[in-house]
Amino acid sequence: MDKSVLYDLSYGLYVIGTEANGIPTGCIVNTVFQLTSEPLTIAVSLNHNNYTTECIQNKREFTVSVLTEKTEASLIGGFGFQSGRDSYKYENVEYKQIINQLPVLTEQAAGWMSCSVDQIIDVGTHVLFVAHVLDAERISKDEPMTYDYYRNVIKGKAPANAPTYHPEDDEDTGIDSYECDICKYVYEGDVYSLPDNWVCPICGADKSHFKRKQNNS
Repeated sequence: MDKSVLYDLSYGLYVIGTEANGIPTGCIVNTVFQLTSEPLTIAVSLNHNNYTTECIQNKREFTVSVLTEKTEASLIGGFGFQSGRDSYKYENVEYKQIINQLPVLTEQAAGWMSCSVDQIIDVGTHVLFVAHVLDAERISKDEPMTYDYYRNVIKGKAPANAPTYHPEDDEDTGIDSYECDICKYVYEGDVYSLPDNWVCPICGADKSHFKRKQNNS
């Protein structure tokens, strides 16, 4: 089976936000889609193991912030490759809390929606939240980021908990490459020849987290 065909499906990139005990938390997802227009209903897929999933199941409310092509890779790394159980993801992020303390981005996003959960559907490794939209605001005319843009321009990869995650075979490109052991970003070339203050453009890890990839040749 050639699972790369699945990469041709269209996805965006979003921050799903919620809160627990007054503290905002959230995660990156790429599976958000509209189901109906009357009433305005969307669906969001999150991994069972995500802290955000647990919080939404308890609160039954969440927000969707639509990321743009100008979104910094560090924001994607912070929300996508760390757990809200042991990190404050909204640190150094421009955001506001709307009704019921729900967080939404105020920068690096095209807009946001606030949602109330109608159904929770167990789909194996993931939970599908079906929700109606309570409010929405456009905050930027910047181009929304697609998952294709994230993969092919930013060179980002899906976290292991993402529904689109697929283990990929290494290819022998003939170029030394180093992989971040946190977010799996691959730097082609000798990462240790870069300046000492260089960090991973996706998750912000320093060079000590980069290991040389083994070729299959």
